[in-house]
Amino acid sequence: QVQLVESGGGLVQAGGSLRLSCVVSGRTYRGYAMGWFRQAPGKEREFVATISWTGGITNIADSVKGRFTISRDNAKNTGYLQMNSLQPEDTAVYYCAAGANPAMTMRQYVNWGQGTQVTVSS
Repeated sequence: QVQLVESGGGLVQAGGSLRLSCVVSGRTYRGYAMGWFRQAPGKEREFVATISWTGGITNIADSVKGRFTISRDNAKNTGYLQMNSLQPEDTAVYYCAAGANPAMTMRQYVNWGQGTQVTVSS
């Protein structure tokens, strides 16, 4: 069993920054990719960012490119999503996920966290 726990969400003013963390524990497997997705109220869950095991492959959604950065520390089994210049439209529950490949689609990820709320006020 693999568990993912997100943290770092909260309330921030527009233009502010937050760094989300995702700790992976349990029967982890070497080589897993990590992804971040978000779901705003009344909307479908959407892709935000993904990173391969080595960090050599990353992909960022166009809507957050230039503002969000994904990284990971395999020694700590932790992934990060640095979010800068936050805007009200970034308000959502943010989920991290683990899977075999750094994909942009949800179905490629096997394990999911419970999510952390990010609220950006104008």
